Amino acid sequence: MKFGKGRRAGAGGGPGKRPPVLKKNGAAVGAITAVIIAALFLVMGGIYRVDEQETAVVTMFGEVVRQDTAGLYFRIPFIQNVEKVDTTTHGTGIGYAVNNDGQTFTVDTEGIMITSDFNLIDIDFYMEYRVSDPVAYLYSSRSPEVILKNMALAAIRSTVIDFTVDDAMTVGKSQIQAQVKTKLQEMLAEQNIGLQVVNITVQDAEPPTSEIVGAFKAVETAKQGKDTAVNNANKYQNEQIPAAEANADKIIQTAEAKKESRIAEAEGQVARFNAMYDQYRLNPLITKQRLFYEALEEVLPNAKIVISDGDTETLYPIEKFSGTPEKEE
Repeated sequence: MKFGKGRRAGAGGGPGKRPPVLKKNGAAVGAITAVIIAALFLVMGGIYRVDEQETAVVTMFGEVVRQDTAGLYFRIPFIQNVEKVDTTTHGTGIGYAVNNDGQTFTVDTEGIMITSDFNLIDIDFYMEYRVSDPVAYLYSSRSPEVILKNMALAAIRSTVIDFTVDDAMTVGKSQIQAQVKTKLQEMLAEQNIGLQVVNITVQDAEPPTSEIVGAFKAVETAKQGKDTAVNNANKYQNEQIPAAEANADKIIQTAEAKKESRIAEAEGQVARFNAMYDQYRLNPLITKQRLFYEALEEVLPNAKIVISDGDTETLYPIEKFSGTPEKEE
């Protein structure tokens, strides 16, 4: 009977109910497996690694939550974002560039500058820099490297213009490097773009292209001509000034001699007048006559005095009456 019941139960569809139960169990297992796989993908997607020469900036909803250095870390997928920044030292040329084939070519718009003596110079620099503040590097500006290069050009031009072309190509290179680095560091501190200058050096300094070299030589020739003219002018000045000074001394001495002579002559005339006045006070009439004859002698040196008694005439020179000796004819 038990066997019969079992057959009827089997025949009546009892075993047919078992497949739906198996299907439900398989679907549940598949769903759980899918959830587990998805969770594993999410977990694996949230794990990230930071190398030794990198810094990772983690943001959530637009705000910086942390900075990660070298190591293995986890972020919340789809919520937290990670930006990795290379903190190694980089280098770039100023005044020249290197193409994909490794060939160096000049960038005239960057390298050609004017000096304090109004000459042109083609001067090249090599600048080394690195990221000092990853957050500022990522979010303070759109193109920090471009800004850094423009700052470097401004610092270089404002420094080179204080040097002559000869100094910029020879002994002034170290001073130019130091001043450019100092100015650039001050600019970066003010702008805060997250970059730091490690070093900047002068690679080469020479006259510019062939056309400008010709103009440079023309300027040098003109400068030499100027120096020659200045030297000749200084030579002429050195020759003429002593002669002029000697001539001036001679004129002064002559004037002093004339002055002394005039003073002595005036003093003599004063003494003569005083003596004459003394004589005049003693004999006014005789003195007047004598003065008259002296004046007449001076005005008419060849005049003669005629003395007549009506019949006889006698000629006498004026000297006989003025008391002066006769002049030899």
